Amino acid sequence: MEGIEHKMMPVNGINMHVAEKGTGPVVLFIHGFPELWYSWRHQILYMAARGYRTVAPDLRGYGDTTGAPVDDFTKFTIFQVVGDLIALLDAVVAGGEKVFVVGHDWGAYMAWFLCLFRPDRVEALVNLSVHFIPRVPTIKPLDVFGGLFGDDHYICRFQVPGEIEAEFAKMGVRRVIKKFLTYRDIEPFRFPKGCGDLPETTVNLPSWLTEEDVDYYVSKFEKTGFTGGINYYRAFDLNWELTAPWTGSQVKVPVKFIVGDLDLVYNIPGAKEYIHSGTFKKDVPLLGQDVKEYIQNIGFKKDVPLLKEVVVMEGVAHFIIQEKPDEISKHIHDFISKF
Repeated sequence: MEGIEHKMMPVNGINMHVAEKGTGPVVLFIHGFPELWYSWRHQILYMAARGYRTVAPDLRGYGDTTGAPVDDFTKFTIFQVVGDLIALLDAVVAGGEKVFVVGHDWGAYMAWFLCLFRPDRVEALVNLSVHFIPRVPTIKPLDVFGGLFGDDHYICRFQVPGEIEAEFAKMGVRRVIKKFLTYRDIEPFRFPKGCGDLPETTVNLPSWLTEEDVDYYVSKFEKTGFTGGINYYRAFDLNWELTAPWTGSQVKVPVKFIVGDLDLVYNIPGAKEYIHSGTFKKDVPLLGQDVKEYIQNIGFKKDVPLLKEVVVMEGVAHFIIQEKPDEISKHIHDFISKF
């Protein structure tokens, strides 16, 4: 695709597939679920044309990256994934130089922890869709999601190994990919038991997603299955347990955060208050009292003191980097070029 070079790089005990283009300061792009390096195709070309070296891996468990034990979700914690990314940076930049980082969805989640654990390796961060989520020591993440949305919530349904994979197998890879990438509801995904048996409905692709794009995702997920990506969700509570020493820690790199107002993450109860006001000034009845008491005095700017800008794009849903590629590319470049 327009001069993008593909490499296999041994990092942290796995073989990581990396898409790369351009020369200059390094921009590391980190994808989410159910995506691949390919989701950054527009930004790779845009930034490479403006004097940057763009590096976009398939994360462990995804695409052409191999070697991760997909039958063991404990090997998909933030420590393994951030370890992969640090090893990748060691391979592509000399002398521990700082790089620019851009993340979306799970890639954003991992980017927050990359910056939290190793701020010495990050010049600045642009994160999309998933804001920083402070650790609440009194309640596990899965209890929060289950309490807010019930057992049919997609994260809850992803927990039992093999269960959601069996539903997805009935649906077929193409149907699953289309269902996710075209989702525009502010309510969360729900996968009730037996959803794989429901009759297929026609999905009309938006202008920004072609059948050829879907073909690429399908070709990779037909090969790997979805378990690698689902393992990130299965490690949610394990991440919570392992990050107890970082409770209350701040992300201390310059940050720009971008989200669509139709993004399901932006519309989780309490998210807007956390992002914009710094405190939960509205009552959020679905959150337990212990959670509200803990987080009532925290906010995005407190947890990320070098937060420079928050951009909310109207009429844009979760898969923002593909839905609005030109605008997102410009946002990224405008911020990064300041450093």
